[in-house]
Amino acid sequence: MKVEAREFKVEEVKEPIAIFLFEDDRENLNFLGSLRGQVEKMLSAEDFKGKEETLAKVSLLVGDDVRVFYAVGLGKKEKAGEDSYRIASALASKRANKDKFKTLHIYAGSLDYRLSKAITEGAILGSYRFDKYKTKKEGEKDQKLEEVYIHGADSRTVEVGKVFAQAQNFTRDLVNEPGNVINPISLADIAQRVAQEYGLECKVYDEKEIQEMGMQALWSVGKGSATPPRFVHMVYRPQGEPKEKIAIVGKGLTFDSGGLNIKTGDYMRTMKMDKSGACAVIGIMKALAQLKPQVEVHGIFGAAENMPSGTAYRPDDIIRAMNGKTIEIDNTDAEGRVTLADALSYASKLGVSRIIDMATLTGACMVALGEYTAGLFTNDDEFGEEILSLSKLTGEGMWKLPMDDKRLREKIKKGEGDVLNSGGRYGGAITAAMFLEEFVGEGIKWVHLDIAGPAHLREEFSYYSKGGTGFGVRTCLEYILKLSER
Repeated sequence: MKVEAREFKVEEVKEPIAIFLFEDDRENLNFLGSLRGQVEKMLSAEDFKGKEETLAKVSLLVGDDVRVFYAVGLGKKEKAGEDSYRIASALASKRANKDKFKTLHIYAGSLDYRLSKAITEGAILGSYRFDKYKTKKEGEKDQKLEEVYIHGADSRTVEVGKVFAQAQNFTRDLVNEPGNVINPISLADIAQRVAQEYGLECKVYDEKEIQEMGMQALWSVGKGSATPPRFVHMVYRPQGEPKEKIAIVGKGLTFDSGGLNIKTGDYMRTMKMDKSGACAVIGIMKALAQLKPQVEVHGIFGAAENMPSGTAYRPDDIIRAMNGKTIEIDNTDAEGRVTLADALSYASKLGVSRIIDMATLTGACMVALGEYTAGLFTNDDEFGEEILSLSKLTGEGMWKLPMDDKRLREKIKKGEGDVLNSGGRYGGAITAAMFLEEFVGEGIKWVHLDIAGPAHLREEFSYYSKGGTGFGVRTCLEYILKLSER
């Protein structure tokens, strides 16, 4: 979709105009000039107050033309942040799509760098649809929003916002693809194609090389499937000396049946989304090639299917990970952390100073925080707080959970190996994070994001549709750009 910064006048525009309004504040209606009074009366009749996540459509006959205006609420002025603008933009683009308009104009008052970017992101994220498998009726036209013009926006910022949102939508597409389309081999192929198109480095390791490197954890999870696992290492290198060298690691279970500890039908449904972390890695690397920050970034994931078969790994198995530590398998459905053990071990050998991993890791995190908030765990409080502060700007909700409970840590140390892959029901998100920490190299700052809830949604709201969300992409990109500016 085309999004541009463009000045426009109300009388010169025939297409719909979205006007952003604060709660009980009609100042932005002044932009409408002589049409303000009519629009204001219509909004009063609709009892539109300007509350966040509300929209009212006003249609006026002006001369021989029917003019359409969308009044979109930003909420209370003193509480509105950049995500309020992102949500308002998404609601406007969704409604324009629904009304089958090709062009939308947006007026949101005075805009700075952050707000210009947020509105751009919202317009693109809000117009997202995953309908490639819907069979269209003969002669049916796919009328959709094609152009958005933002009055008073900064052109350079709009371009950055487009890269951010397109990366998230690209990630959503990958997450939404079913397991019969994306498996470990095809996901690795997609990473290679992205690398070739955008000038990134990419190395894919097959099942033989995975075993030769000592990645018995990833291999053990993947060997139960007819489709063998793959390990992917993408690299973005800036021109000149990088200011920082970091790794982004994702969980890449292209489908998770639970293995021999098989899930019930209801819990197996939607498990195509268990690759969300790996998909986010590819989306982030794609964006970095366009943004060109002065940071060296390694995108890493192990791709596998967790399936039950005669070759599947078993409860009681003891497996040696790449860093030499042994893992006793308590439950084969706690497989994501097992694959991440090798991915984190590998990342730790690259000389990086920081690692961020993203994983749809535990149902326990959803019990603790709900479906819309990710759990954040870290071995460095300052690093964790940086990510949390940026998540407030991006609207990707996160909450920090503790890592200092010694008794919980003992629960993953009681087996016959160095660590158990499950610490039991209580505090399950925390013990999973503690497990991952065992495979992070000494001296490396690390943040783990448990995105099990917000990575895949069952209902549509704000700038999200049902299905994959691409959660974490924009926050990670914000952080990398911040490192580049230091």
